[in-house]
Amino acid sequence: MGDRIQKFEDLEAWKTARGLVVAFYGLTLESELAKDFGLKGQIQRTAVSIMSNIAEGFERLSPAEKRQFYNVARASCGELRSLSYVIGDVQPRLAARSQAMQADIEKCGRLISGLIRANEKRTVS
Repeated sequence: MGDRIQKFEDLEAWKTARGLVVAFYGLTLESELAKDFGLKGQIQRTAVSIMSNIAEGFERLSPAEKRQFYNVARASCGELRSLSYVIGDVQPRLAARSQAMQADIEKCGRLISGLIRANEKRTVS
């Protein structure tokens, strides 16, 4: 099949999302956020949601199901970006670090948008 991606682990979007999981878990476990169980849990669940929904979308055979899971992953990028503002607002010492992570969240969202567009092109063709 040439250079066609065979597994979700090869997707740049999934790799970027995996990096977000590692980065945000690190932030929530090694900082003042470790004791803020509500915020910490929400951040961790949201980051994992992005990565997991990309994987699940890739594994779906139905183009409509693929689109749904990729859309959920894309929306979770927005949620994680919003949560990064919460981090800065409630933990000012972490503001610069969480703001720096926003670029990676935005990159992941753009990559997921690319997956959505590619999926739509395949369904039209």
